[in-house]
Amino acid sequence: MGKFKLPENLKISLPGFARQHKLALGLDIGSYSVKVCEITSGTNGRQLIKTGSAKLPDGAVEDGVLQDPEAVAAVIDALCKNLKIKQKKVAISMSGYSVIVKKINLAVMEDKELAEHIHSEAEQYIPFDINDVYLDYQDLKTNTEDSEFTDIMLVAAKKDVINAYLEMLAGIGLQAVVVDVDAFALENSFEDQISGGQNFILIDIGASKISINIIARGTSILARDVVMGSRQITQQIQEKLSIETEEAENLKIGGRKTEEEERTAIEEIMVNNCSQWILEIKKAIDFYASNYPEDKISRIILSGGGSKIKGLDKLLNKELNMETEIFNPFAKTEVSAKIDQDYLAHIAPEMAIAAGLALRPVTL
Repeated sequence: MGKFKLPENLKISLPGFARQHKLALGLDIGSYSVKVCEITSGTNGRQLIKTGSAKLPDGAVEDGVLQDPEAVAAVIDALCKNLKIKQKKVAISMSGYSVIVKKINLAVMEDKELAEHIHSEAEQYIPFDINDVYLDYQDLKTNTEDSEFTDIMLVAAKKDVINAYLEMLAGIGLQAVVVDVDAFALENSFEDQISGGQNFILIDIGASKISINIIARGTSILARDVVMGSRQITQQIQEKLSIETEEAENLKIGGRKTEEEERTAIEEIMVNNCSQWILEIKKAIDFYASNYPEDKISRIILSGGGSKIKGLDKLLNKELNMETEIFNPFAKTEVSAKIDQDYLAHIAPEMAIAAGLALRPVTL
């Protein structure tokens, strides 16, 4: 792949944060904005030292693919300089059509045998030429005394898409040492807050996609992206009320009082869009329930900018009959006194993926 060599830890990286290790800079490049998070790890635990976000030009990133790498690079570079970030080794994550996540079941093998066998096995599950993707896998060790088969988490990502990110980052002096999957990065940010024995559904609502990750018995059972997001709500409010994007965003999260006519229009838009989201979430839950009927999901954890939509958590609680909460990825992390607490409280839900990435260790 030319001058870019895929580091050995550009892997699935299933959850697990490092203690007392140098951590990567978490860089979440979405379709609406870039989020950055820097965390240190030491003997006294973790500390958030820098975090922030910056809006991307419309269309700069679509479905996880760079459309305008120069514009994206300029935004990232300006954000890092504004926050005075010196860390050059970053962790990023992928999503969209170019990334395939699939759990398969194979006979138990020795590590070397599995490594030799996995490529031929993966070909039947990946809708791309096997030579055009980076392939990774992890044995989940689910075999028992009664079964000689184990679950393997398989991930494939298109080389040209990843290479474009690596080249873009290198152009501004950053080195990607971890390429993750959005759903797993989200899980990583939540991992140390999981109570034993409970099963969860993690839902990250971004501008153009919703990432769904069902966790059971401490393992990711189902991970999928849905091409829907909160941007469509903003656009519909903007068009319906003939207002600017910023004001539409503010109305979406209940940032100001509304007149009755405005309120009626916004409620209609919310109901129509959120009903579609709920249908997709129900599909994931139903699929899970049909395969794991004994492991009930106990609650829903919301993150992403869309999680701040006024009343969404209550709606999900009502429609899905599950305890629902909005996630704060920094709840168990010490926060630097230099970070404004009001600002952090506002952006915390949308920083979940960046926070999960910022917990990846730098090993190169």
